[in-house]
Amino acid sequence: MRWALVKVALAVTVMVVVAFAVPLGLVIREMARDRAFGDAERRAAALGPALAITSARAELDRAVASTEDGSAGRLAVHIPASRETGGRPLEIGTRRAGEEDLAMVRRLGRAGVAEVPGGAVLLQPTALGTGQIAIVEVYVPQDAVTNGVATAWVVLAGVGVALIVGSVAVADRLGVRMVQPAQRLARAAHDLGEGRLGVRVPEDGPPELASAATAFNSMADQVVQLLANERELAADLSHRLRTPLTVLRLNAASLGEGPAAEQTRAAVEQLEREVDTIIRTAREAKPQTQAAGPGAGCDVSAVVRERMAFWSALAEDEDRTVRVAGIDRPVRIPVARPELVAALDALLGNVFRHTPEGTPFAVDVHNGDDAVIVLVSDAGPGIADPEAALERGNSGDRDGSTGLGLDIVRRVAESTGGDVRIGRSVLGGTEVRIWLSLDGRGPGRSPRGAPGRRGHRVRRVRRMVRRGRARG
Repeated sequence: MRWALVKVALAVTVMVVVAFAVPLGLVIREMARDRAFGDAERRAAALGPALAITSARAELDRAVASTEDGSAGRLAVHIPASRETGGRPLEIGTRRAGEEDLAMVRRLGRAGVAEVPGGAVLLQPTALGTGQIAIVEVYVPQDAVTNGVATAWVVLAGVGVALIVGSVAVADRLGVRMVQPAQRLARAAHDLGEGRLGVRVPEDGPPELASAATAFNSMADQVVQLLANERELAADLSHRLRTPLTVLRLNAASLGEGPAAEQTRAAVEQLEREVDTIIRTAREAKPQTQAAGPGAGCDVSAVVRERMAFWSALAEDEDRTVRVAGIDRPVRIPVARPELVAALDALLGNVFRHTPEGTPFAVDVHNGDDAVIVLVSDAGPGIADPEAALERGNSGDRDGSTGLGLDIVRRVAESTGGDVRIGRSVLGGTEVRIWLSLDGRGPGRSPRGAPGRRGHRVRRVRRMVRRGRARG
């Protein structure tokens, strides 16, 4: 498209330049010719007073010789025969015009131009004192006729070339302005087709391309929204299937011994494996998009209250003591609500699955200046190898666990620039700490090369966590 615009501009400009330059060049040549013969006519008229006074040859010779053209041999005077001339015609100066040209000027009674070798002559009729008509002949060389024409044509050609170059440059810039948005739109469509769903196109350029960019961005947003709905469905499937399955597994464990009990437990285990396969497939099929933009996120306090209301019924059935702290006021985090729900359900489900009945647990939310910490702790036996536990999401089934729960939690934390750590809780069991960064720098990185400032913030958050535990 860019080169097509350049070619069109080149063709149109060349046609315009030719249409105006050629006639203008001819006009310039005619103007130079008229100027040359106008000057010749003025010089011929200078002899009019002398011819009106006398027709004597001696006096006319002196008058012709006194002029510039006469001294240069470019002036002649043709006087008809009269009594003063002795009955013979007189010719004074250098003659170049033919008899036919002189006779025609006498007959017509007006000035004329005749072509002669090396140029042209102006034949100017002038009245004599006797009433006869004399003809003043002024020779105009070809150089005088074309004087300045070549220079004017060169200037005109230069202006034409400048116009052509300028139009091509302007067309090229306009082409770039049109082509670049189209190229960005094409690249974005290609990236979207390859699965990079966060790509967007700047809505600039010509109105048509800006409208196309707006439509593309709207389409991409719709695609992202549809996929987000699928992810919400997968997260909902996670806590809707795993949570009742956990209850069913705990109830099956209390059936005692016997063939029916063993078959029930085997069926529950088979169902659990199938559910794990479904959840793993849903998590692996999750598309990779860019981080949520400004305004995206949820209230972690509201999510914790909702999920604890759900799990408290099962905790009451198993005589578990539950403590929740830090959810008395809204705390916004840059995590989509379904993602946080899936992470909390995964951690709470692990508490019920891997700790004995009656084991207390707690959920604490701590809000700092640049991070939010969610602690899920219990009084169970703890985890022997925390680092290996965090890798289970990539290593398959270990100790009857799919590792998907901690993998879900890790993904949620890392999406904000944070992390997940496992340690010993004040209750004596496992403590899973989810660090959700609010500025995207993560818990171990310093803003603008100020490690002391970051370390001070980390220590302040840790003191805040310890104070919250003491109050609990």
